[in-house]
Amino acid sequence: MTLRFARAAIGSTNPAKVAAVREALESLAPGCTVIPLDAPSSVGHQPFGDIATRTGALERARTALRASGADIAFGLEGGVELDGDRVWLLSWVAAVDPAGREGYASGLRMLLPRSLASGLRDGIELGSLVDELFGVKDSKTGSGAIGLLTAGAVSRTDAFADLVAMSLAPWIHPDHYR
Repeated sequence: MTLRFARAAIGSTNPAKVAAVREALESLAPGCTVIPLDAPSSVGHQPFGDIATRTGALERARTALRASGADIAFGLEGGVELDGDRVWLLSWVAAVDPAGREGYASGLRMLLPRSLASGLRDGIELGSLVDELFGVKDSKTGSGAIGLLTAGAVSRTDAFADLVAMSLAPWIHPDHYR
């Protein structure tokens, strides 16, 4: 199935997230132009839990759609969940179109090192903590925590690309999502 989107906006200029949208649309909407836009999430730099992370993704998508006039827009949001002394990485993708149709997907859930919990509780963004842990700079625009923790076996871009494709199910099978 080929989707007929000519223009897709993404509520982020993060290279890893933009690449994820491009990767997903290469097969589902070939030739679709991707428009990266800086869009606020409304949930702060580090969302905690599924609800805040999903809300951030939806806000980014809606803002990108309004600003671009695109056929569809995406919001990709990474978050964390503190569960006692455990820290979980999680993510959400929201897709919206001008008619008000919405699609969602969640994933990228993995256990993070416990050493990150206190920094997160102190309000430090996960990306900064991961940079310090691995001695790198700006990991969130590249491989991210996922890539660093899996020695590159899974990239942030590839994992988000799967979620972008999954969020498009309502457009791929509209009769099933009425």
